[in-house]
Amino acid sequence: MDQMFVSIIMLMLMAAFLVWLFKRANMPPILAYLCAGVFAGPQILNLFEDSHQMTLAGEVGIVFLLFTLGLEFSLAKLIAMRRLVFGVGAGQMLFTTLVFAALAMAMGQSFTTAVVIGGMLALSSTAIVIKTIDEQGRLNTKRSQIAVSILLFQDIAFVPLLIAIPLLASANDESIMSALLFALFKGVIVVVLLLSVGKWLLPRVFNEIAKTRTDELFVLCTLVIALLAAGATFAFGLSMALGAFLAGMMLSESQYRHQLEADIRPFRDILMGLFFITVGMQLDIGVMTSQIHWILVGLVVLLVIKVIMVRLAAIIYRSDAQDAWAAGLKVSQMGEFTFVLAALAFENRLIDEYMSSMIICVGVLSMAVTPWLINKSGDIASYLAKTPKVPVSGDNVHISAQNAAADVLIIGFGRVGQSIAKMMRLEKLGFLVLDIDPIRVQESRTAGEHIYYGDAEQKSILLSAQLKQVKLVIITFDNHGKSLRVIQTIKAIDPNISIIVRTRKDYKMEDLYEAGAMQVVPELQEGSLMLISQVLHYAGVPMSRILKRVRNERKKGYVHMHGFFPGETTEISYETQDKLEFMHAVVITEDAYAVNKTIDELDITRRKVTVIAVRRNNQEFSEPEGSMMIHANDVIVISAKPRRVERIEKFLLDGG
Repeated sequence: MDQMFVSIIMLMLMAAFLVWLFKRANMPPILAYLCAGVFAGPQILNLFEDSHQMTLAGEVGIVFLLFTLGLEFSLAKLIAMRRLVFGVGAGQMLFTTLVFAALAMAMGQSFTTAVVIGGMLALSSTAIVIKTIDEQGRLNTKRSQIAVSILLFQDIAFVPLLIAIPLLASANDESIMSALLFALFKGVIVVVLLLSVGKWLLPRVFNEIAKTRTDELFVLCTLVIALLAAGATFAFGLSMALGAFLAGMMLSESQYRHQLEADIRPFRDILMGLFFITVGMQLDIGVMTSQIHWILVGLVVLLVIKVIMVRLAAIIYRSDAQDAWAAGLKVSQMGEFTFVLAALAFENRLIDEYMSSMIICVGVLSMAVTPWLINKSGDIASYLAKTPKVPVSGDNVHISAQNAAADVLIIGFGRVGQSIAKMMRLEKLGFLVLDIDPIRVQESRTAGEHIYYGDAEQKSILLSAQLKQVKLVIITFDNHGKSLRVIQTIKAIDPNISIIVRTRKDYKMEDLYEAGAMQVVPELQEGSLMLISQVLHYAGVPMSRILKRVRNERKKGYVHMHGFFPGETTEISYETQDKLEFMHAVVITEDAYAVNKTIDELDITRRKVTVIAVRRNNQEFSEPEGSMMIHANDVIVISAKPRRVERIEKFLLDGG
């Protein structure tokens, strides 16, 4: 077996085990990938003599990561949070970069290297911070919003750093400014070009792709667009990650945003994990063991300085002291983009292997303590601010009141979904909608509906559609298999949420109930019940009796509404023959096999056939007992699927 293949298998097994182990310890997967890289690196297992191909694959992972970041970039959100983003966020980035750059210069680094190091250390982990506070349900608190604004500005600042590092490495002190200006000029051209394509061409492309309803084509085109945008910026001498970010930003306001993000996530996560593995391979074990004391000192210095810088930026913009301290603790770690910039700086020889290993070691430890710091941020902030601890739940009252206006998620916005929405609107009840039809989504959005585009089978799409905020989910499309998968996905997110499922007929309702549906509404049977209710009412039957009969019919699974007599125009296809139930009258002749045998003796129920009635001498016996004897000239009315009707008739007549 090829040695490369064996090495890849060993790496995947090791990465899977470490991710599982770190998740059990409530630690981020990034650390697991870094540790996998350390073990797979040249100083321990040395699984790969030439890691160039893995490094290239890892860079593609970063391209997809930046594409996703662009998708999540919201200009409207940026404008709404502009005071915090360009106030506290910009202040944190500037102050922290200057302080760490000054420390680096004091330690003998050049001005260029010091600025790069300062910029790297100023970044925090968007993935870890957002995920942790979201799991705690604290994303909408004031202190979390400060942290999010800081992370948002850091995401913006990361892009210029990507451009600047190769230029700083290739230019001397006199030409740095001209190189940066030239890069800015090229960047403007690329941005204008890509944004023009994104505004005029890509929406039309994705409209046509979405109409095909082909998942593979949607995913393939998403990957191609991300890579083409990355290649375009690379051709201009800029970072591939910049192009991917711009491509994501182009599509961030489209109705396909959440579906694009969900489609690209598996590729992004795997390849990004591979990138962090390659970063771990570069870690010098000797440096880590021999310099552990300096690494711990560096960790403390990093955490303290970043917390203080956030507090300083918050003072300037008059933010609450306790919220500022808590936000500072949340973003005090290094970020995943720090490792990206460290790899880029090492590749361009702005930092050496020793400095890269030190940064990675301190970064790994800072990420490891992040969950604990976020959990304790309220207590520590209260102590530092010398004020009583503010209850976090109190910050959520306003947000919860807003979310209470949308307690229902309608999945599928066809005829039934739209009818439900109209009735809910008349009652002034809030709702959200999720649909896979691109034209319908576009039309509905234009009309002002709160509708998301995406596949409801995907967990990330449901979360984007605010599943965690609603109390009731209504599945309105008639697709049994898809409904089952959607119910299972919903229950995996929130086992307690209520689900109502609409089906065309009462076909396999038990499967839907077992999967977790609270109620299944078969449209055909319920429509017939409404018609029957009207008929009985006008026939003079008391309403109480009508309601009782309707309840009993539902309770018994619409037993009296199954089966019908086929006619000349009845079509039976391969798809429907196992779903339809036909009624058929079998005339028992004098020499028939069933004569003088009871229904139980004939064992008809075992053959999955229902005896609706037996007619004898113009008298009908509905739902006959199993002990009833069949006589010659009886007419047995049966209900079963088409194939079974033929078989049971043959059996009753000749025993075959």
